[in-house]
Amino acid sequence: MSILTTACRVLLVPLGASALLLIGPSVQAQQEPPAPPVIQNPAPAEGPLMGRPETPGAQALAPIAPPPLTTPADKLPLSKIQVPEGFKVEVYASGIKNARSLRMGAKGTLFVSNWQANKVWAVTKEGETKVLYENLDWPNGIAFHNGTLYIAEHKVISKAENIEDNLDSPPALVPIYDDLGDPRPHGWRFLGVGPDEKLYVSNSSPCNICMPEEGFGEIRKMNLDGSGAEAILRGMRNTVGFDWNPQNKQLYFTDNNRDWLSEDLPHGELNRVSRPGEQHFGFPYCHQGDLADPEFGWGYNCADFTPPVAKLGPHTAPLGMRFYTGSMFPEKYRNTIFVARHGPWNRTLKIGADVVAVQLDVNGNVRFIEPFFEGLIEDNKYIGRPVDVEVMPDGSLLISDDWNGAVYRVSYGG
Repeated sequence: MSILTTACRVLLVPLGASALLLIGPSVQAQQEPPAPPVIQNPAPAEGPLMGRPETPGAQALAPIAPPPLTTPADKLPLSKIQVPEGFKVEVYASGIKNARSLRMGAKGTLFVSNWQANKVWAVTKEGETKVLYENLDWPNGIAFHNGTLYIAEHKVISKAENIEDNLDSPPALVPIYDDLGDPRPHGWRFLGVGPDEKLYVSNSSPCNICMPEEGFGEIRKMNLDGSGAEAILRGMRNTVGFDWNPQNKQLYFTDNNRDWLSEDLPHGELNRVSRPGEQHFGFPYCHQGDLADPEFGWGYNCADFTPPVAKLGPHTAPLGMRFYTGSMFPEKYRNTIFVARHGPWNRTLKIGADVVAVQLDVNGNVRFIEPFFEGLIEDNKYIGRPVDVEVMPDGSLLISDDWNGAVYRVSYGG
């Protein structure tokens, strides 16, 4: 089935330095959403609900809890998922509660993390799933480099050397860095090793909208032993995904913008770090490159901050992203960025819950964005929520789904 006939319609409109992804609901989603219940005397909001308007429509919106149990492999929504012609989707792993970040080891082991079950799993190349570590503290960020697995919990980064040789008896985690902030509720970190052999970690802003204290709203880099940490950017709200352009080594990252401004603003962002240490990406003064915050934007000009290279839809929660470095997919996907959009919890009409392909030009600018993996919204409800992507050695693409506790494999057969 052609992807252009499925869950959403996409139109790219150039906007100066950035590109805008406009998403129209599918035919099914064009039905009027059910009327929200009338809520009398709402309780004071805390955490992600702070700032929620006291109207029935807004009061009906709250973080959406996934099903309490993982979905059995034979019940996963494979028949609902739509991909471009020639591609195939199959189950790679299941039964992994809150499956989030993905990293592939050198010997074919897939490492899977989360921030709710507080565990880190390994999926062997034979398909066996086992728990490596448990009773951790939001171990969302993971990276693999030269045989070592790095795990970023909420307040500490640790490592486990020679992990693939010890899957049945994993070594104790060795802390290497603990000078992290406490950005709950945005404390599920992302971790990666860059082409400069440095370890990178997110330290997001600890709020929906606020003036963060020094040290928050950053991505930091450090040596592999945790020494020499420094911030490479500021003005980031909450990233849960970044990767490096293999052509020019520039870092790109997704960013989730503030809530409760409106249902259609602001957009999630795709950003590019072209001048490490010099760029400020706008939070909390300016969102999506051109929208001043009604509270913190007074006296600031959005033109003074680095705009995104692409807008990824209002409240679509863009999370994990990877540059496609494989050779299995058609030529058009070489050096494409695959971005997992988790989907909004604070928008009446659900959009996203998909993976989009971001096509770049030779200068690293966005040419256009198109759907790649979709179909996980049904009757304005989620039946799956993509979180992260990872390119396998054979060139296929893995996609995690924390709603069902599963990992899918997308391959191309021509």
